[in-house]
Amino acid sequence: MNQSSLISRARLGVILSFLTHGFISSSFFARIPDYKARLELSNTVLGLCLLASSAGVLAALGPVGRLAAQRGSSAVLTKSSYLLVFVAPFVGISFNAISFAVILFLFGVAIAAQDVCMNTHGVTLEQKSGARYMGRFHAFWSVGALLGAITGGVFAQLEVSEFIHALIVSAAVLALVISNNRRYLPGDEDKHIYEESVKRKKTPRLIYIMGLLGLAGSIGEGSAADWGGVLARETFGASQFVGTLPYIAYSFTMVVGRFYGDQLATKFGARRILKVGGLLGGAGLAGGLIVGGTTGVIVGWFLFGLALSTVIPLLFSAAGSMANKRFQGTISPAEAVAKISGISYFGFVVGPPLMGFLADVLTLRWAMLVPAVLAVIISASSRIFKSE
Repeated sequence: MNQSSLISRARLGVILSFLTHGFISSSFFARIPDYKARLELSNTVLGLCLLASSAGVLAALGPVGRLAAQRGSSAVLTKSSYLLVFVAPFVGISFNAISFAVILFLFGVAIAAQDVCMNTHGVTLEQKSGARYMGRFHAFWSVGALLGAITGGVFAQLEVSEFIHALIVSAAVLALVISNNRRYLPGDEDKHIYEESVKRKKTPRLIYIMGLLGLAGSIGEGSAADWGGVLARETFGASQFVGTLPYIAYSFTMVVGRFYGDQLATKFGARRILKVGGLLGGAGLAGGLIVGGTTGVIVGWFLFGLALSTVIPLLFSAAGSMANKRFQGTISPAEAVAKISGISYFGFVVGPPLMGFLADVLTLRWAMLVPAVLAVIISASSRIFKSE
């Protein structure tokens, strides 16, 4: 098989990896209000339980990144895919806040392991082919997230237990994982061998700044996933299914924005896309919260999804490009992506408890203005992309 065929096959493998990752993650997020009600959790306690998941993500990022560098991203990606499918059903059997937090920690580890490896493999494919794929890869994550949110909403409306729901989802994903793990490039394609005698150079400051933009975006994404349904159902009295519509609207615009993000960035530039998108999303979400009602919240999340859709893909693509050109010899593309991922994921650590605390103090409705403000900050900081 020639190089072009190998890349095409691996690209399909990465697409399916993003798709299943988004599906299984979002399917859980859609049922958060049900976990909250069944386990009788306050906003603050729910935030702390979700913090455990974020802590699992952070705990896994460093070790998984090093392991992927040593053995190649595909070798670790195959194992992490099975890990996620295995752990997911156990979330459904949580019986109190402590068990929920412990299992969510393990769920976070599994989520992060697959996430780091599939993004690293995606960057490798971009470097090998000379084409931009990250926007489309993340679009398929959003497709999976949209399908997962709809699935979660239907199961919630039918009052299917969280465990049976998770078991069905895991079985469906497992069938794809088994066939998909043969499609990736060999592990040798992106191994990084470091000589311990050679002193490593410091990570460029611009990589950290890009990570902070990812941090702002991840707080917004986490807020949509973790609290969007709770806001609609508890603040505005939506039904179980209607309560999932704000997140479904958000997921839909994430799909559309990411499918066309690479083309728009090529035509107008990444800087302009983030500048306009951040302002639109921040104003849209704030306006929806001020107007209120289920319709206002749905419209707000719809616009907010457009704003955030291109943030992470553009950051990863820019990191790979900068590492390969401007910072060549200082940091590898895989390391740059890992750094940005690590800083970005910290948003999922501070986001859940911050939203829970602010919700108990200010009400959840007004606490959600925080992601709107962060979208405006992303817009104001978009000028760093002139260096890409």
